[in-house]
Amino acid sequence: MPIGITFDETMAGPFALGPGEPGAGAEAGRNAGSALAMHATVTIADLDAFIADPKHLGQLKGSIDFTPFGGGLAATAGVFNLFSPSAKAGLKYMIYELAFRHEGKDHYLAGRKQVHDGPGVDIWTDTTTLFTTLHQGRDAKAPVIGAGILRLDMGDFLKLMSTIKVTGARSAKDRTAAVAKFGHFFMGQLWDIYGPEL
Repeated sequence: MPIGITFDETMAGPFALGPGEPGAGAEAGRNAGSALAMHATVTIADLDAFIADPKHLGQLKGSIDFTPFGGGLAATAGVFNLFSPSAKAGLKYMIYELAFRHEGKDHYLAGRKQVHDGPGVDIWTDTTTLFTTLHQGRDAKAPVIGAGILRLDMGDFLKLMSTIKVTGARSAKDRTAAVAKFGHFFMGQLWDIYGPEL
């Protein structure tokens, strides 16, 4: 059985129906008191295969709380990509996508963190800010019906760290090695992008 990693992550922020762009959706959400929270469980079933995969594809499960829709909307499917390459040099994405149903209709929440080397050192902002759109349909190609910006705050980050679990390990040594390997991969990716600024 391969060794893997799982962890829980919650991101939340202002979000509104209507706007098609995350910035506009966040502003409208703040003005209307409308927010969305994504409660996600990331599963990397085979850590070695995940690191070797250029897209670094994992699994995402979870639920969504959204002011106009209510809470506890269970996802039926999900996508997670960590440091997925883009067509632009120096830009990678962290992709979080969840499919769910509301009032008998398919919806798809598509978010991505834009990890890139801009002016100054902005690692924390880049790796904790999820620009998100809501689609009415089965995937991100469906029409956009809402948008907003979700964030992982320091409290939720500390909670995330406490939920990291290693699967398939036969010993404490294996578990420690797996966490170290994942951490080395994560920091290596950040160094590739931000190294000159650090």
